[in-house]
Amino acid sequence: MRFVDLIPVQYRLLAISGLLAVVAGGSAALAWQVQDWRYSRQLADQSRLYSDTLNQLALASAAQQRAEQDKRLALEQRLSASEQTHYRVLSDAQRDHGRLRDRLATADLRLSVLLDAADSVSGCAMSATPATGGVVHGPTSARLDPAHAQRIIGITDAGDQGLIALAACQAYAKEVSTPK
Repeated sequence: MRFVDLIPVQYRLLAISGLLAVVAGGSAALAWQVQDWRYSRQLADQSRLYSDTLNQLALASAAQQRAEQDKRLALEQRLSASEQTHYRVLSDAQRDHGRLRDRLATADLRLSVLLDAADSVSGCAMSATPATGGVVHGPTSARLDPAHAQRIIGITDAGDQGLIALAACQAYAKEVSTPK
């Protein structure tokens, strides 16, 4: 007789069912392992795609930032050139007014105004013909007091500076608001 024949049937069934349970458990564990490998691969692929997408976004953002910095640098250079131009115009105007004030102060230059010879209301009617020894030909004119001439030159100097500053502000506003 064989050893298997000596074991009662219930024990044999129990042994077979136990063996089947072990095999089934092992196959379930193997199935779980296979599924783990498959999901791990999918997660790795998703992670790689996500990383690639983030990298592309970072590169695009860096390129856009460089473009904006280049635009800003170009604007700063244009504004600097404009500022230098307006500074040069202002300093030239100040220099010219300074020379004019100096010439007025040294009596090298005299300011005069044209008078209306026909105006008798003012009480100082003058003849339209120049007096002997005069160098003024044409309409009648009168010389201004040097102090008054200095004040007039000061007023025109302030006006010129205001116009130059206004032109600089307008150029700045135009440069900043114009997209390039």
